[in-house]
Amino acid sequence: MTEYTVEFVGTGETIAVSDKETILSRCLEEGIAQEYSCRVGMCLACSAEILEGEVTQPAAHALTAEERQSYALTCMARPTSDLVLDRGAYPPSLEAAAPAGGDAAASDD
Repeated sequence: MTEYTVEFVGTGETIAVSDKETILSRCLEEGIAQEYSCRVGMCLACSAEILEGEVTQPAAHALTAEERQSYALTCMARPTSDLVLDRGAYPPSLEAAAPAGGDAAASDD
């Protein structure tokens, strides 16, 4: 088992995460407020932009192959190197899925 340092930009938070656990599971153990919902790689709530380093996340189904290079779903991602993550950044596919006009409750009449 190898441990890597995971730093979150803008928060001053740094944790050690082994290559056998997910980033989210360690955040929860350490009391770090990491947003999440489904915990199965589908909702994108736990997204973080990878500024430095690499992860493995074969079950990150909500990300495109291209997005997997630049974004981590912390519920699925396991570090393969030291990391610097931006938890405030979401992949382009999430923005593309948002309804135009920003009001999903708008009527059609």
